[in-house]
Amino acid sequence: MKTGARGEGRGANYTIRVAGQLGAEWTAWFDGMTITLTADGDTVLSGVVTDQAALHGLLRRVRDLGLTLLAVNLIDDKHRTEHS
Repeated sequence: MKTGARGEGRGANYTIRVAGQLGAEWTAWFDGMTITLTADGDTVLSGVVTDQAALHGLLRRVRDLGLTLLAVNLIDDKHRTEHS
């Protein structure tokens, strides 16, 4: 069983890339994630996600908006242990 930041409420940094461009007004709806527009017309949401339930909530919002999910990346999880 793995434990770490997510279980302790510290979270981990993620990026979520979607097709199309969202305006900055969507930041609050995506729990304060930073919204970055890319040159190729996509949007990258980035920030700390507290746990897997919060990550799934963000992905549900992507789905509910009808956006095409391109990628979900864990950027760092410094507090994660290899094995417990």
